[in-house]
Amino acid sequence: MNRREFLRTGAGATAVAAAASASTAGTAAAAETTEVAVGPGGNLVFEPSKVYVKPGDTVKWVWESDNHNVQVLSTPEGAEWAGTEGPKTQTYNTGHEYEHTFETKGTYEYQCFPHAPSMAGQVVVNDSGEAPSGGANKEADPKHMGVPIQAHFVGIATILAIFVSLMFTFFLLKYGESPHASGGN
Repeated sequence: MNRREFLRTGAGATAVAAAASASTAGTAAAAETTEVAVGPGGNLVFEPSKVYVKPGDTVKWVWESDNHNVQVLSTPEGAEWAGTEGPKTQTYNTGHEYEHTFETKGTYEYQCFPHAPSMAGQVVVNDSGEAPSGGANKEADPKHMGVPIQAHFVGIATILAIFVSLMFTFFLLKYGESPHASGGN
């Protein structure tokens, strides 16, 4: 393969990759549904208690235990959301589902009226649909787990350097590559 064929192949592969990413970007813009468990395992919580969505996305609450509801505490200006149907004392049981599509950006706060204030949650509607730090369900960054990651690298590098030095010395002495070795050729 000469240089021109290599460049032509590389350009073709790049074009295919760009076309594939452009086509998936169009489908990623479609509205999504985020699910919130209501009272999972009999606990008095919404799981997750805080969700991030984009305008036009839907949040679906699914009851996993009995006697809960979704009552709205606050909405952004201009937004309309009433929570589950009926008076605030009306509750629903396992298997019930409720969903709402959020159009207005801002923070929506809600609670389960019978189990307030401990059973509460938030829906944050923003352009990215993610937490401001980069992602709602993203793995924790090791730098923020208590010990700087550099300390781990320094420790591993030190142990590796000691091991490599010992192995190098062993091979030099065993195979006589040193003028002071007694074995070898």
